[in-house]
Amino acid sequence: MSETASGPALADLLRLLRSRFETARDRSDAVGAEIGTVLAGLDQIGSTPLDWTPTHHPLIRFLPEAVDRLAPLAPEIADVLRRIGADLPWRYGYVARPDQPGLEAAMGWAEIVGPVAPFPSDRVCFGLTLIGPDTHYLPHRHPAVELYHVLSGTAAWSAEGETAPQPPDSFILHPANLVHAMRTGSEPLLALYSWTGDVISPSVWAD
Repeated sequence: MSETASGPALADLLRLLRSRFETARDRSDAVGAEIGTVLAGLDQIGSTPLDWTPTHHPLIRFLPEAVDRLAPLAPEIADVLRRIGADLPWRYGYVARPDQPGLEAAMGWAEIVGPVAPFPSDRVCFGLTLIGPDTHYLPHRHPAVELYHVLSGTAAWSAEGETAPQPPDSFILHPANLVHAMRTGSEPLLALYSWTGDVISPSVWAD
């Protein structure tokens, strides 16, 4: 782990990302209710992360552009990501798809809070998803309730037969086992995500 990818820097990143959920906690809809559940789970974690090993996942080649697009919207988050973003524990956990060669190098996530994350929790997952340009995150599902908050990039999000672009600052809620998908265009997508409920069972392809 590099000197810049320190525990205090990761704690700063977690604090800044959490603040994005806190600004919307008073919403009177399902998104607001889920934010309350996520924040309650985050309240239970420790203040100091465990040591972690940077994975140097190939998708981090898309991170500089995503962070540059984020900088005008959230300069503090962009600053921390410029320092430690490449050293986060980025990974990809799906079974390989012969019909989508290279997908494992074009998308993935960095779990900051969760069962195997630097901030351990069995109640909530909280981290970043990064998807490269012109990438289809194919239909998938998981038992966890999932909430996305778009940080930079506009992608098309699909669920229940409907597809719509979701620009930065959007919140997208996926109830448990809802089949959903995302497709990026010419720019990468960087989004904050959370899982609650069954945070142990993995996400799987829906077809």
